[in-house]
Amino acid sequence: MKALLQSVAALRAVPSAPWRGAVQRVAVILTSSRSGSSLFKSVLAGHPAIASLDGEAEPFLALSGNGFGFNSDSDALRSLNDIDALADNIFDGLTVADAHWAPLPELTARWRRRLLLQFPTLFSVPEEYQRMLRALDEVLGHASMREREASQPLDEQEVQRQVLAALFWREPWRVDYYDGHLGPGANKYFDEAAKIEEPPFVLPRLRRRRFAAADAQDKVLLFKTPSDAYRPGLYEQLFPQAAVRYIHLTRGYAQCVNGLMDGWLSPTGFFAHDLRRAGVSLDIAGYSDQLPFGRHWWKFDLPPDWHALSACSLEQVCLAQWLASHRAIIASGVPALRLAFEDFMADPAAIMERATRWLELPPLPMPPALPVTMATETPGAGRWRKRRPQLRELAAQPEVSSLMDELGYRMEPEDWQ
Repeated sequence: MKALLQSVAALRAVPSAPWRGAVQRVAVILTSSRSGSSLFKSVLAGHPAIASLDGEAEPFLALSGNGFGFNSDSDALRSLNDIDALADNIFDGLTVADAHWAPLPELTARWRRRLLLQFPTLFSVPEEYQRMLRALDEVLGHASMREREASQPLDEQEVQRQVLAALFWREPWRVDYYDGHLGPGANKYFDEAAKIEEPPFVLPRLRRRRFAAADAQDKVLLFKTPSDAYRPGLYEQLFPQAAVRYIHLTRGYAQCVNGLMDGWLSPTGFFAHDLRRAGVSLDIAGYSDQLPFGRHWWKFDLPPDWHALSACSLEQVCLAQWLASHRAIIASGVPALRLAFEDFMADPAAIMERATRWLELPPLPMPPALPVTMATETPGAGRWRKRRPQLRELAAQPEVSSLMDELGYRMEPEDWQ
């Protein structure tokens, strides 16, 4: 794995960006997995005063020798290895919303570096790497020309589909691993020899510009990774001169546990940690005994006490992930604006107004419709009801009602959205 990471880093050729000490403001969304944070972040990232990553910082931690299997036995982190390399990768991945397409060389580089994180074993092979470059040049070059000549902006998702089709026409099942259900639905389970970015994979946005040195002082750097719940002080280490503000995004246990169970059972998404690297075999009832990957792939965040969960039932593992992340956020003692995802869905503009006010930013004009991100099925209220008996049984555990109360939720099912 170390040799592959070195090869990927060399091919990505991320430039040095010595701006850590210049960053003035950082915003971090702390949350549990399957709490709607991808949607919340995607909307907030549209603010012109905010710079954000296309996805999460997890791949960059791996490239710089941080995280599980490097300097930690879980997703918790106390100190950082090779902090400058980590910062270089983060700065390279940051973009700012823009009305126009990024220049073609910038778009091509962004796609190239992202694809190396998604299929590192494939694209680190020299002939496959060259084939990838040719496909990007052809499709993005043609699309950029059409965008300049078109009277109406091109559809971003359609361009992304064209890029993926050109890249993976020989193996279209690979497109199933991307966010947005863009592939053929072959449901071939994720079985890559090495994983850097966790599927569902993100796609580079077209109408965002590259982060520049001047942005370090002018923009708020926005980050969202559920595993950050276990990493207090991470961003203070990364950006020592910055004021770091936190948003604690919550969601009720029933909705989260249901979403987590959907993700654990998905053949194409949320493959976080291959525990074969640690010599561990899982025995999670309802998962390890049901799926060909269920003995060795851990999904979503890896809490510090994950070893004690390796032989529990799937619903207990998912509940433990919800409990562990919010308990860790509360225990960290960081001052945070607490927002409920349920309130965001009920009134997005009002919750965004609270968020931007907390970040001392002007109001954010809302998009005409909220995007669908990282969804395992069509979003809808009350999806938890398909697992009503299991979730009602979990509700009887005292720690559930205690944390629900602390987060401001009622235990009456009619309140669960």
